[in-house]
Amino acid sequence: MGNAVSLPNVYNKVEESIHMSNGLTAVFIEVLVISGSMLATTVREKELVIWFAEKDQSSVGIGTVGFDIDDIPWTIDDFQNEKQFILGMISNALNEIGWEKLDYTPNKDIVTSCLNQFTQMIKMFEQQHVDIDNYIEWRDCELLDGEPGIPIGYPKCQKHDIYLTCFGCLLCNDH
Repeated sequence: MGNAVSLPNVYNKVEESIHMSNGLTAVFIEVLVISGSMLATTVREKELVIWFAEKDQSSVGIGTVGFDIDDIPWTIDDFQNEKQFILGMISNALNEIGWEKLDYTPNKDIVTSCLNQFTQMIKMFEQQHVDIDNYIEWRDCELLDGEPGIPIGYPKCQKHDIYLTCFGCLLCNDH
């Protein structure tokens, strides 16, 4: 099994999907969440980081967290800022910012290759392909007990200083 990150079909395979093993997917998501948690200042930026952090295979199952770029909960009005934020997340991850929070040493060459390809996908993705329903559905999702899916107040893990999800801390869950 494994996961893939792809551009939506309207792009007619101009950029190949990123195919990753479950282990590589975990590293890919973890370095993005660490980076994003360090960068996020606005509510939308925090929400984007939380969306990535929810791709926690230890909570939702291995091989189930692949996504198309249009699945990201983009908004129309703030699309350009969101795109720049995600590119900043990727850039910091490429520069290994925050990697010391990991309790392992990632294979830099493999992770860098995936992050570089992800950069190209994000740069190619255009506002006209945003499906605002993806954001609305994600934002309004509630857990079974009626609690909001996005933790109120955007708390961070005390140990790792990354945004928590309804599943807890992505890095704590990995143990």
